[in-house]
Amino acid sequence: MDWQSRITLNPNILVGKPVIKGTRIAVEFIIDLLAQGWSTDEILRNYSGITVVDIQACLYYASASLKAEKVYAIAA
Repeated sequence: MDWQSRITLNPNILVGKPVIKGTRIAVEFIIDLLAQGWSTDEILRNYSGITVVDIQACLYYASASLKAEKVYAIAA
């Protein structure tokens, strides 16, 4: 999945948070809905401006962000 074609970052939209292209719906908002137990169908019913591909792109974006995260051990 090429999430870059579906997710955009623009400092003039939601202070630069990643959003679904062409909307003001933040990736973190979609991830939060999924974490709260919302189904894809529920999200699509309530937010008609997005698609299944957009929801998948949000998940891929979150996955890519976590993979890029660096963790360093701190001595106790």
